[in-house]
Amino acid sequence: MEVALIIAVIAALFVIRTIKIVPQQHAWVVEKLGKYDRTLTPGLKFVVPFIERVAYKHSLKEVPLDVPSQVCITKDNTQLQVDGIIYFQVTDPMRASYGSSNYISAITQLAQTLLRSVIGKMELDKTFEERDHINMSVVAALDEAASNWGVKVLRYEIKDLTPPAAILHSMQAQITAEREKRALIAASEGRKQEQINIATGEREASIARSEGQRQAEINKAQGEAAAIIAVADATAEAIRKIAEAIRSPGGEQAVQLKVAEKAVEAYAHLAQKNNTMIVPGNMTEVSALIGTAMALMKGKAPGAA
Repeated sequence: MEVALIIAVIAALFVIRTIKIVPQQHAWVVEKLGKYDRTLTPGLKFVVPFIERVAYKHSLKEVPLDVPSQVCITKDNTQLQVDGIIYFQVTDPMRASYGSSNYISAITQLAQTLLRSVIGKMELDKTFEERDHINMSVVAALDEAASNWGVKVLRYEIKDLTPPAAILHSMQAQITAEREKRALIAASEGRKQEQINIATGEREASIARSEGQRQAEINKAQGEAAAIIAVADATAEAIRKIAEAIRSPGGEQAVQLKVAEKAVEAYAHLAQKNNTMIVPGNMTEVSALIGTAMALMKGKAPGAA
């Protein structure tokens, strides 16, 4: 009975050491008699007890690794406190097992060394502007070295850049001065634009006034021309009607009478303005004056037949 129990325990131990279940996104490295034999992929796997053993277990997931904060010296001899984070992934379990005794520590130390080297080539102001350049430089150098360790460095991100308090105060003062400068420039540009707008408005108003005056003068001239034309037309119409009246029966007699009346009125008017009474020396002068007027009305020269 005791022998059977011992055999059952040995069999159970044998089964436990034989059957292996590898989780998803994991890889187990198997050694046979102390030498690398194979890598177990996810699923149900078997190993030979006491001859084979699972020596290393690796996760194939992306792993974030915090890089401790360190002091870096910039190109212009300024101390800068820098810390970051690395994202890497095991791509070759065999190399990750035998390429380095501790690839995590190796990646961390190399990242710090590379970061000091990259920042040492840059001035302080550039370190804040060129974060992407720093990240890419560190990743490129790390990935080249980590390939021998079976690790793929995916990216590196700087979490914080902290200059000394005195430098930080100077930078704040510089930023304040720059903002004040921009405010003054903006105010002067506003005043300049205001003056431009005022001048433009005055110029346009002057142009509008001159255009209005010009149009008013044009309208006035056109009105005067129209008035002259209207007077001329009225005068011509009056003359035409007078001519028609003269040609009508009794027209000449009426004109003679009118001319005689005008002559008498003229002599009377002269008599009123002078103390001396003016009387025609020969009354035939009046009839001669009437005859001359009638000849002019008929379009004949005086004395014509």
